[in-house]
Amino acid sequence: MDHNSIIAAMTKKEQLDEVKNSRVKKVILMSGDIMSLKEIIFQLHSTNKEVYVHIEMVDGIGRDASAVQYLAEVFRADGIVSTKSNAISAAKYAGLKTIQRVFAIDSGAFETAIKMIATSKPDKVELMPGLMPRVINEMKRRINRPLIVGGLIRYKDEIETALNSGADYVSVGDPEFW
Repeated sequence: MDHNSIIAAMTKKEQLDEVKNSRVKKVILMSGDIMSLKEIIFQLHSTNKEVYVHIEMVDGIGRDASAVQYLAEVFRADGIVSTKSNAISAAKYAGLKTIQRVFAIDSGAFETAIKMIATSKPDKVELMPGLMPRVINEMKRRINRPLIVGGLIRYKDEIETALNSGADYVSVGDPEFW
């Protein structure tokens, strides 16, 4: 595995030492608060990590241009992650690197995300969900109910993969499969 292809998504402050000691080069901070953020970023930078702050997940940070500027100037973040195009624009203006997170929950959301990305022009895009067969399997195991999956399904092999991964039903918008 190439550790340059892996980004650590730090979801708990308790993971700080583990992330610092890892071989990854990039970190997305998805936890913490405005009171601890400066120290967390400082510690990650001390181990040569590139730090992106997910501004919708770190407590106490606004989503406006001033908050993004503050992240750049005071906290010295390398970049941000956001689902909001205005935050991406503000970050670019502040000289930060940008990752726009998009959720492909159905074909409409997918097309909206494409348009949003074309407008905001982030440096990178994070597509969610990332690995549906595993998610289908895990969901099926945990809910103890029939599972219907849908959204973005366009081909027969995708239907088979969903069913083989544990889905009981597949919701498809294409009449070819009705």
